[in-house]
Amino acid sequence: MSATRYTYLGPEGTFTEAALRTLPEAATRELVPMVSVPAALDAVRNGEAAAALVPIENSVEGGVTATLDELASGEPLMIYREVLLPIAFALLVRPGTKLSEIKTVTGHPVAQPQVRNWLRAHLPEAVWESAASNADGARLVQEGRFDAAFAGEFAAATYGLEALVTEIHDAENAETRFVLVGRPARPAAPTGADKTSVVLWLGDDHPGALLELLQEFAVRGVNLMLIQSRPTGAGIGNYCFAVDAEGHISDRRVGEALMGLKRICPKVRFLGSYPRAGVAVEDVPALRRGTSDGEFTAASDWLARAQDGRA
Repeated sequence: MSATRYTYLGPEGTFTEAALRTLPEAATRELVPMVSVPAALDAVRNGEAAAALVPIENSVEGGVTATLDELASGEPLMIYREVLLPIAFALLVRPGTKLSEIKTVTGHPVAQPQVRNWLRAHLPEAVWESAASNADGARLVQEGRFDAAFAGEFAAATYGLEALVTEIHDAENAETRFVLVGRPARPAAPTGADKTSVVLWLGDDHPGALLELLQEFAVRGVNLMLIQSRPTGAGIGNYCFAVDAEGHISDRRVGEALMGLKRICPKVRFLGSYPRAGVAVEDVPALRRGTSDGEFTAASDWLARAQDGRA
């Protein structure tokens, strides 16, 4: 395995590359762009890279399905870190292009919902066609296949383009969450401001099946930050659920919730416990009464005494 190589959703000039370069260790790694999320993750699976940075969630469009599906299937991988990156698009064109001359535009599919209103207001007749990434869209404009691309302003220099319009976003404070993914190993020690990610499969379809999964978290005071259903590929109505929960697997409330889920789910895939981006320990809400590690330990001790006739 190449311990010094990180892959990411390419080509050069993507928001993913920009997010990766915010990590301190990126300065000492070989950063290799890949054509797709599956290709970036497969490089980790087959030992060509130590880790991959890929997008997983957008504040406007929700979960990035390509990443969620890849993490739920194939050889297991684990999330070690997350990065939040504010997102604003620029309309990149070949030098000299005027707004009135733009008839075709491109960008990543996740970008379209974030600029839809701007397009309707300023380029209502332009035809949209999706690209593999926003930077790939810039490359296609460079090659003359489209008139304009929505991408990061920083991608303009890479592809010999100019930013005709900047700071384009339909939603204020839009951001994308990226995750650094590697081979499974022991999670890092808890920080007090952590997140745990899992994928859960239902045993069978019956009334209250999803509620049963959620109750394993609720009764232990574990707050959920994301839950998204994804088809398993086994036919209509067959789903698994990607879940992000507050806390670390070493926290008693989280560990016991996962044990409960393992008892009732035919399959549980642990995707990692890792620090929450942009959240300080002092900003984490206080735990509900009865959900701290100390209270779990006290309850366990009480049960042991009761079983021994000393309660």
